[in-house]
Amino acid sequence: MQGIFFGFVLSVSSVVCFAGSIEKLQAFIGETQSAKANFAQSQLDKKGKKISSTSGKLSFSRPGKFRWEYEKPYEQTIVGDGVKLWVYDKDLNQVTVKKMDGALGNSPAALLAGNNEIEDYYQLSAKGMKNGLDWLEAFPREESMFQKVRMGFNGNTLEAMELFDHLGQVTSIRFTKVERNPVLASGVFFFSPPAGADVITE
Repeated sequence: MQGIFFGFVLSVSSVVCFAGSIEKLQAFIGETQSAKANFAQSQLDKKGKKISSTSGKLSFSRPGKFRWEYEKPYEQTIVGDGVKLWVYDKDLNQVTVKKMDGALGNSPAALLAGNNEIEDYYQLSAKGMKNGLDWLEAFPREESMFQKVRMGFNGNTLEAMELFDHLGQVTSIRFTKVERNPVLASGVFFFSPPAGADVITE
């Protein structure tokens, strides 16, 4: 389930009546054109028991470019270059390629790498402070792989995401060493299949 994070392009329009966490989401999207961070991700079943845990690093450049690298315990690289979506499983030596059209629409990576149109895809609800973070919930307006997404902010910096699927499972992600608007090398969002890898086009 490593790649489950991947379906979520979030963006935001400006609505002056929002406050708190929703305002912070607006500020994060409006002020962050690129970023990089480390992450730790856990998968919980409907009883809250941990199923799996992974970690790695990510970077994105809005709109539509991102790189999500799982480093432990298994290596997987997910790259959106603005045109194609590449998913590379190192252990399988397999690359899956699909068009980016629609791949980011109402999925979680778009929340980071999308345009400023979150209300076209999600209904937002501020949930207040908990465990030192200011939380909001985003409910998809159309059919989605997730029932809802929770986002936790420290100031205007996104520090946590919780993705609730239709089976009652939760993917919890914590971000650390977040750098906003860094200068990213042009090759960060370029992917070329390794020699000998099986390439599957969808």
